[in-house]
Amino acid sequence: MNNTSRTKFYRDPYEGKILGVNAGIADYTGLDVTLVRMMFLASVLLSGGMMIPLYIMAGMIAPKRPPELTVETDDEKKFWQGVRANPSRSAKQIKSRFRDIDRRLADIEHYVTTENRVLAQQIDDLR
Repeated sequence: MNNTSRTKFYRDPYEGKILGVNAGIADYTGLDVTLVRMMFLASVLLSGGMMIPLYIMAGMIAPKRPPELTVETDDEKKFWQGVRANPSRSAKQIKSRFRDIDRRLADIEHYVTTENRVLAQQIDDLR
């Protein structure tokens, strides 16, 4: 059984600098990896270095991102980060896109059937 999931936290050594923990956090939360690295550096300075052992432990404990979850495009990466950040909003956005496509198709159908009487008659004859 394959336990890979796009919504699970993985460290990302492919995009990471050392162990890939910050890159994994950025991917999981949808934040920019540079921002996560800057926040990590600030937390190291503010904690007097106590974050470094926690980073190393997270690097040892967290599973490495499976290669099959590699994202091909920036749009796909952005989409999955949005899903992880707010799944219900992502579902609403997809539903909204489908509604928009359905409305546009209905407009096209209406135009074709009302403006082109010959085509409308041919379609009616087929029924």
